[in-house]
Amino acid sequence: MALNFPHIDPIIVSFGPFEIFGTSLEPALRWYGFMYLVGFVAALWLLNRQADRSNGLWNREQVSDLLFYGFLGVVLGGRVGYVLFYHLDLFLANPMYLFKITEGGMSFHGGLIGVISAMAYIAWKQKRHFFAVADMVAPVVPIGLGAGRIGNFINGELWGRVSDVPWAMVFPTGGPDPRHPSQLYQFALEGVALYLLLFWFSRKPRQQGAISGMFLLGYGSFRILVETVRQPDAHLGYYLGFITMGQILSVPMLALGLYLILRKQEPRA
Repeated sequence: MALNFPHIDPIIVSFGPFEIFGTSLEPALRWYGFMYLVGFVAALWLLNRQADRSNGLWNREQVSDLLFYGFLGVVLGGRVGYVLFYHLDLFLANPMYLFKITEGGMSFHGGLIGVISAMAYIAWKQKRHFFAVADMVAPVVPIGLGAGRIGNFINGELWGRVSDVPWAMVFPTGGPDPRHPSQLYQFALEGVALYLLLFWFSRKPRQQGAISGMFLLGYGSFRILVETVRQPDAHLGYYLGFITMGQILSVPMLALGLYLILRKQEPRA
């Protein structure tokens, strides 16, 4: 016996169709996009709370700038990363594939690079140390990650490998065989567990960069673990017969995370 996928309409509300200059449009609010909005609003609320308690080190206007450029980093980096990491062949054949946002999605690792770039810009603009920015941002990131995985589940995408566990599920695009609901595993680990880990870790004074390091170590470990039951992209498959692209991209996160946690430095105030 297997669980049936709870068919949820990925569109919350549609605002069409209608025509503009002879082009038919049907804009809609989708659950996947709504989940990004949930993550953004939650991050805004938490970062504003941190700013209010920072004794003047941060203000809400600076937080707004940080979130604006961070959001650009997620969207642009996520898309570019997806194309380069997972569909480089299509991009080389047709560079315009980068802009075909309806064909394929986003890459976490690309989004991470985009956010790192945004934080570096904010650190330069506001004359802060990079890790003063990164350590503030890291604890709120899991909320957006968890919300995004719920969006993946509602879309019935990024499912796991065929399995006979009691909670295996038949996905509408995954064939007749029951599969691991790996999106929910990622929600539980990358969202809930990682948030609790960072909340606990950041409760005590840590050396600068350690909180960022714990984020990298935690996410990298959870992603590598879940990839053991997540179905790899069909056109990529396994490297060396057992390693996925997600695991390859997560290994550097483990190394950098350990370095940031273990390096010798005076504790931050």
